[in-house]
Amino acid sequence: MQNLAPVALFVYNRPEHTRRTLNYLQKNLLAEESRLFIFSDGPKTDADQAKVEQVRQLAKEATGFKSVKLITRKENLGLANSIISGVTQLVNEYGKIIVFEDDLLSSPYTLQYFNEALNRYANEEKVMHIGAYMYDLADKKLPQTFFYRAASSWGWATWARAWKDFELDIDKLIAQFDKQKVHQFSIEGNMNFWKQVQHFKAGKNNSWAIRWYATIFLKNGLTLNPSRSLINNIGHDGSGVHSNIEDIYHVQITRNPVKEFPHEIKENQQAYHAIKHFLKNRKGNILKRGLRFIKQLKAKYLVK
Repeated sequence: MQNLAPVALFVYNRPEHTRRTLNYLQKNLLAEESRLFIFSDGPKTDADQAKVEQVRQLAKEATGFKSVKLITRKENLGLANSIISGVTQLVNEYGKIIVFEDDLLSSPYTLQYFNEALNRYANEEKVMHIGAYMYDLADKKLPQTFFYRAASSWGWATWARAWKDFELDIDKLIAQFDKQKVHQFSIEGNMNFWKQVQHFKAGKNNSWAIRWYATIFLKNGLTLNPSRSLINNIGHDGSGVHSNIEDIYHVQITRNPVKEFPHEIKENQQAYHAIKHFLKNRKGNILKRGLRFIKQLKAKYLVK
């Protein structure tokens, strides 16, 4: 009997995204042996009520798992509080967790990867987070999996031992950063992680993920990642709480199982530089940026 991690799926008011996410999850090799917990946030406004109910109906009809439990919130907690409370609840009960949101399509091998990694690194204090999404690094000759500093929130897993260190207080986190740490934290200025921290402090975002990454970084923790993505985010269509209309992060999901894991618990420098290069050049030249801007404008008006 395998000791599989529970799967938490956080949903709100996007029935079509939720339907597709569930459909892909059901096709995972370990789905039938996995417990699925669906956390449905309460409607923010009366206008959201119907879509929230549609999502809850989909959740009630979900099959293909060992068990399905729907947890409904009467009030709107917001994404950050919904995830923090749901993850805390499950890691306290099961000691580990796999986390999905309602806009993540998975490979048939995603749950297998998560459970293998959760078992493999269960007692490695330095390993704090397992990510399943990866940028398009197909042209880089990277190992199948590697350790890296930053945490991706698009399909992830962790243990109670790591989650207990999660620092929610932004002031306590900020106090531990100096100029050099900010530079390292933001992948040498190539990602806006520090800006996200500042925006949270200013009340401009309500991100749990940036505080989780900051916690991991300040603990000198590491995240495990695949070199070929096991997740594709379909939320970049303007429908999500924190998503814009863009295709920079669209990837092809790998069709192969993950069989190789690093033995040495340290950041992979080759992977770090490949990611840094991707981030530095992700928006392309002026022509590509212009074409993307036009595409985003068109999509924006189609969405509305």
